[in-house]
Amino acid sequence: MNSPQKRVSVAGLLIALGIIYGDIGTSPLYTLQTILTEGGQVNEGLVFGSISCIFWTLTLQTTFKYVIITLQADNHGEGGVFSLYSLVRRYGKKLVYPAIIGAGTLLADGIITPPITVTSAIEGLNMVSGFHNHIVPGNSLVIEIVLVILFLLFLFQRFGTRIVGGSFGPFMFLWFSMLGVLGVVQIIHYPGIFVALNPKYGIELLTQHPKGFWLLGAVFLCTTGAEALYSDLGHCGRSNIRVSWIYVKATLVLNYLGQGAWALLQHKNSLDGVNPFFAIVPHWFLLPSVLIATIASIIASQALISGSFTLISEAISLGFWPRVKLKYPTDIRGQIYIPSINWILFTGCILVVFYFRTSEAMTAAYGFSITVAMLMTTVLMYYFLRYIKHYPFWIVGAIITVFVCVEFSFFVANAIKLLKRLFFLVFEVGLITTMYVWYNARRMTLQLLTFVHIKDYCELLEKLSLDTSTPKFATHLVYLTKSGSHKQIEKRIIDSIFSHTTKRADMYWFLNIGRSDDPYTMEYSVEPILKDKIMRIDFRLGFRIQPKIGIMFRKVVEEMIGNKEIEIDNRFPFLNDKGAHDFRFVILERFLSYDNEFAFREGFILNTYFSIIKLAQSDPEAYGIDSDQAVVEKVPLVVAPVTKINLRRIQYKNDPSDH
Repeated sequence: MNSPQKRVSVAGLLIALGIIYGDIGTSPLYTLQTILTEGGQVNEGLVFGSISCIFWTLTLQTTFKYVIITLQADNHGEGGVFSLYSLVRRYGKKLVYPAIIGAGTLLADGIITPPITVTSAIEGLNMVSGFHNHIVPGNSLVIEIVLVILFLLFLFQRFGTRIVGGSFGPFMFLWFSMLGVLGVVQIIHYPGIFVALNPKYGIELLTQHPKGFWLLGAVFLCTTGAEALYSDLGHCGRSNIRVSWIYVKATLVLNYLGQGAWALLQHKNSLDGVNPFFAIVPHWFLLPSVLIATIASIIASQALISGSFTLISEAISLGFWPRVKLKYPTDIRGQIYIPSINWILFTGCILVVFYFRTSEAMTAAYGFSITVAMLMTTVLMYYFLRYIKHYPFWIVGAIITVFVCVEFSFFVANAIKLLKRLFFLVFEVGLITTMYVWYNARRMTLQLLTFVHIKDYCELLEKLSLDTSTPKFATHLVYLTKSGSHKQIEKRIIDSIFSHTTKRADMYWFLNIGRSDDPYTMEYSVEPILKDKIMRIDFRLGFRIQPKIGIMFRKVVEEMIGNKEIEIDNRFPFLNDKGAHDFRFVILERFLSYDNEFAFREGFILNTYFSIIKLAQSDPEAYGIDSDQAVVEKVPLVVAPVTKINLRRIQYKNDPSDH
């Protein structure tokens, strides 16, 4: 996709600021406060060490891994774990599992990022004169305000972000500028804080402090939004992300330095519940700063929610997620609204707010999911660097070793948070299990398909079509086929035509839908199998294109008529209103037969799969086929047929009372 914002421009840079950096940009609201609170006594060693760890985490994880290395994995302008998987999947069948785990944990992040950012911002009102008696972290008023903001945020998803999206960039520029200015004001009073950027202070903190290594769990909060740099590559372009990151990182570092300078200037052993972010704000600017922070947190949440919709859309296209209803609220490509995901995320956010109540409690459980997602991206990146970029093994090995060491350290430090977040571990397990079940069940069912040569049935189909003694089922009969070969077709389609209700038609159409690694491919090819009787159409669609087959098929037929490849002579009544009902799709829908004898794994996967199907869209809805043109036929699925039934015949005995 060659859009203007992909080149470096003011507009492109503003779009990047508005979409990419919401999560990582709002992390100063709580990161240093969390580290200093968990670290215990506030002194020079703790403050210098904390800032050093933050700076080098942003440098290694965000700058080196994502901005420099991972953004190279450009899948026709798109990024994200599924785009990366699409690039490397041919190099290993097992790579599907890092993709599933990475996507599941990234989605799980969507239920805690909005609550923690919004709650942190609202709690800042506690420091405004006249509010401190009313705004108390964890009290009912704070929770009510947060819940109202979250409800409105998720409610407005159905309208898309076209109206407010244009203001995201300029506003986030204001936010980051505010971060930098606030930091500089404090640094002026304590310029020696710059020595904290020396990595030796970070090493000393991790090795000599009593809690040392375990403080990495809090340090990680500064880079939780790094995955968005890659996920939103398609919206902004690599160059705009890289250039804008220079400004973003500078303002983030200045703000952290300013918070550290303030903490040391207080000459106190603890923060006493004070958030250093709001403490460095001049008193006269406190209320506007809270308002700006709240809007920034909403933008951060919006970016994450939109990213979740895109991720699920890609998962559906790649066969990792059930087909659910997708809506397109605006005419902007890439803007998707998925009602089911929207309200699942909303429910999760509400539970997080009620369970943790304060931002401090939320940060204690935050970060685990993203460390797992980052590790999975690293696994996939190995294959990209080694087999697509063709870098020497020793270079790839060195790069991946650095990433794994850093991320595994964060993972271990965050693992202790599991006990504090068990209640929504169910959310993560549920997402990953759904993808695992859906992928494996589809693979198992596809393996059971049997194919026959279509040429062997051409004569029979022609005879059936001309047999006027058989009632006509439809003028044009259309089947969706999974056969990748023009020479073959599923046996169950032939059975459907000749068995049960014999389906005589003037013309038979077989449609195949193939997926392309290019996100926005929309191509098709046509092959006449038997002139004016049997036609095959192959659609090739990008993984971000929703298959609206009803519309696409009509478009193909119109072009064929225009090219005089087929004659009209009233053979295509669906092109006018009068004969639209004579254009029929037959959808073969499987159900799990009782004639199965499963091993535990197969039974779990298939029973779960068919339970989930009941909650998903029907095939006609998923493929954009109007219900009046669709006929659904049930086909039993027998995976592991019962081979032995211990049924014993006994001799019939006459009952004396019968005489």
